[in-house]
Amino acid sequence: MSKIVVMTSGKGGVGKTTSAAAFAAGLAQRGHKTVVVDFDVGLRNLDLVMGCERRVVFDFVNVINGEARLNQALIKDKRIDNLFILPTSQTRDKDALSREGVGEALEKLKDEFEYVICDSPAGIEKGAVMALYYADEAVIVTNPEVSSVRDSDRILGVLQSKSKRAEENREPVKEHLLLTRYDLDRVERGEMMAVDDVLDILAIRLLGVVPEDQAVLRASNLGQPVILDGTSTPGQSYRDAVSRFLGEEIPHRFTRREKRGVFQRLFRRTA
Repeated sequence: MSKIVVMTSGKGGVGKTTSAAAFAAGLAQRGHKTVVVDFDVGLRNLDLVMGCERRVVFDFVNVINGEARLNQALIKDKRIDNLFILPTSQTRDKDALSREGVGEALEKLKDEFEYVICDSPAGIEKGAVMALYYADEAVIVTNPEVSSVRDSDRILGVLQSKSKRAEENREPVKEHLLLTRYDLDRVERGEMMAVDDVLDILAIRLLGVVPEDQAVLRASNLGQPVILDGTSTPGQSYRDAVSRFLGEEIPHRFTRREKRGVFQRLFRRTA
């Protein structure tokens, strides 16, 4: 059964588009036919992160307005089978999205794809509410900072009250947490919230913790999802998160210091 999964956040700059790209790529790598849709009309960064900005001819808004067919706007990823991108317009504004038009487009995507990943704008303005309205599941992307966590809590309230599932009194949107830009040094200095503190406030299932790492910026500059960098800690974190999303039980990594073995401690003392 096809699922619409919204990647959302209460605050900008938390790594939501990076996470949407990585998550979609990870699902496709696992053999699931996946499309990632950019809802951030007017800004349009997803195609840059996915490295397909030069291949954009038609976009999501063109499809909604009947100016292009869905297959004309979809871009097939060159690196991963089963992965497609639906970019959005850089010249329109959020008013270009209508609930009916978005719903019709998403239904067509559900007929073709197992997972429809919606890269939502931050906050609760029109584009963001439109992205989460049709969601079956939601991944809340947040940084371990008070303002980011507080805004994420507000997004959870919107999901529980303004989604189509809430309106129709159906089973609620399934909620997951992705904690990004986690820095153990700052946590230990008390400059950043610890994982347990965030979970105490949001009280939703933790999919993964993505460490602060320059690999994310490198991947973005290269135009490729960071999950393709399997040697980096963010790449490994996103792979773990996708596995947990698919129902696998995997211990969480990168949430605390690794304990050094006896030989490692001895070597450090003599170095």
